[in-house]
Amino acid sequence: MPELPEVEVVRRGLENHVLDRPIASVDVHHPRAIRRHVPGAADFAARLVGTRFVAARRRGKYLWLELSSGAAVLAHLGMSGQMLVQPSSAAPEKHLRVRVAFASEPELRFVDQRTFGGLSVEDVVVVDGTVLPIPVAHIARDPMDPQFDLAAAVAALRAKRSEVKRALLDQTVVSGIGNIYADEALWRTKLHWARPADSLSPAKARALLTAATEVMAEALNVGGTSFDALYVNVNGQSGYFDRSLAAYGQEGLPCPRCGRPIRREPFMNRSSFSCPRCQPRPR
Repeated sequence: MPELPEVEVVRRGLENHVLDRPIASVDVHHPRAIRRHVPGAADFAARLVGTRFVAARRRGKYLWLELSSGAAVLAHLGMSGQMLVQPSSAAPEKHLRVRVAFASEPELRFVDQRTFGGLSVEDVVVVDGTVLPIPVAHIARDPMDPQFDLAAAVAALRAKRSEVKRALLDQTVVSGIGNIYADEALWRTKLHWARPADSLSPAKARALLTAATEVMAEALNVGGTSFDALYVNVNGQSGYFDRSLAAYGQEGLPCPRCGRPIRREPFMNRSSFSCPRCQPRPR
C-alpha cells in the first residue's frame, strides 16, 4: 500500500496540474472504482461536472481533492491505484477506471489494475480547525502536518498496549506510517517490532517518531518507494527510495550497521524485517 511519501508525491502533482480548471465531463469505466460512492456512477459524474478542483489535500495516507461546491473527491489508491495527468490523445491504459476531462488539456485519469482503490464524493466536516472529508475525520495528524503535536503523539503511542509496530500502524495514533517506514524507523532506533509500546520511555518513543519522520522525508525527496510500476507520480514516473532501504524487503542481505543478515518475520498477515543483532526480540 502507498504510504505518506508516495501519496504526497501524487498530491503535489495534482496540485500542479488539475486545480482551478472547469470539469467538462466524467466517465466511469468500471463500477468498482466508485463503489464507495453509494449513489452510483451517474451521481458521481453529476457532482463533478461544472465544478472545479480548488485544492489537493492529504492527511497521512489519505488523499482528496476539494471541489468548488464544498464537497471533496476522496481517492483510495489501494494497492495499485494511480492518478495520472495525461493528454486526451494518449492511448487509454488497459486498467483505466475513471476519466475526468477539463475544459482544456490535459485530463485526469484514475487507473487501477487490481481495483482495490476507488473514488467517492464526500461531504466535509471541520475538526480542530481543519476541513476533512467525513471518512477521514478520525485520522490523526501526520508528522509532516504543520500542526502535528509530537508530545501528544508520543503520549498516544506509549498508551497503546500492543507491539510497537502495531501502534505505529494505528492511523488514530499517528497517520501516514505503513509497513515500509515502520520497519525503517524501528531499524534506525534499534527497536524490535514486538517490543510493547507501553514499555517505551518518552525519549525512545520520541526518537522512534522522529526517525519515522526523517525516513519519510528522505523518501519523499526521491519520489517515494516504488517496487514495481504501480507506485508512480502523476506523470507515471517511479520513485527510487527502495535503493536506500536498510531493513524492509532486505531479507538475507547484510544489515548496513552490523553486517548480520536481515531477518523476515510474519506480522499481521504481512512481513516485518529487522536485524537480529541490532534489534533483538524482547524476552
